[in-house]
Amino acid sequence: MTMEGSTHPYDSLTPDTVLDAVESCGFRPAGGLLALNSYENRVYQLGLENGDYVVAKFYRPARWSDEAILEEHLFAAELAQTEVPVVAPLTDAQGATLHRHAGFRFTLFARRGGRWPELDAPDVLWRLGRFLGRIHAVGAARPFQARPRLDVASFGWESYRYLLEQRFLPRAYEERYRTLGEEVLRQVEAAFAAFPGLSYVRIHGDFHPGNILWTEQGAHIVDLDDCRMGPMVQDLWMLLSGERHELATQLDELLGGYEEFNTFDSRELRLIEPLRTLRLMHYAAWLARRWDDPAFPQAFPWFNTERYWEEHILTLQEQRERLKETPLALGNA
Repeated sequence: MTMEGSTHPYDSLTPDTVLDAVESCGFRPAGGLLALNSYENRVYQLGLENGDYVVAKFYRPARWSDEAILEEHLFAAELAQTEVPVVAPLTDAQGATLHRHAGFRFTLFARRGGRWPELDAPDVLWRLGRFLGRIHAVGAARPFQARPRLDVASFGWESYRYLLEQRFLPRAYEERYRTLGEEVLRQVEAAFAAFPGLSYVRIHGDFHPGNILWTEQGAHIVDLDDCRMGPMVQDLWMLLSGERHELATQLDELLGGYEEFNTFDSRELRLIEPLRTLRLMHYAAWLARRWDDPAFPQAFPWFNTERYWEEHILTLQEQRERLKETPLALGNA
């Protein structure tokens, strides 16, 4: 936790700094600064004098290289050019999308509205599947060079070791986590090893309902901040929920739309539970890595408590058993 008197890079990102940054790009803010729900970066909606709005995203210092951020922007632009409804960065008169002000790197977006999609509606899942098929068809055209892969090493082992090395777990839970974490990661490694020739393409990487703004006309897809090379199924499984027969029905709808634009290798369904396990472990380590940011203890007061670690270990125990089950398959219940 941040010590009293310590500072964090975002401490200097004041409202005046945000307004000045937007103005430096040729816009005339009228005030009305609204902080949006984001913790990894800082994101603000600003009203402009002409009545329009822009969204300003200030990247977390030292997280991504300029090259990695520009790959995100290029991927978004490629998707927009193929009429995938991704909210892509705005360009200035010189065609630039990444800007600097007062030591921060930032990007501007047009404001788009919408609500969470109704994932229990078959038509919504089918339409989201169409979007994902198009995203992955574009994503397969070329690889990222500066962005990492979603794999067992980066999401699993690095997260596991960080929590142990930084002594985040209470001593009473440390050995249980050490043993259990290694066991489930070996299971995940085996699941990936059993899939030779797995295709890694450019994916959204964090395709959950909160990153989909749904309207009557369709969706606006936002926040490519976690885009990386990964299995295509990573962008599908977070849209599934419920009992096994419900998951299979939802999956059939998703892939019905998906395969209108791209081919899906059904063997990737074996990776749903391994990927869920990696996300659980990565999320815990992400919170730990960001604990020096004052926004995190305020937003996640339940993290790093004995109850949290007890529940986290219980969840990993459940995942250990799920990893032994027959994987979900098309049409099975």
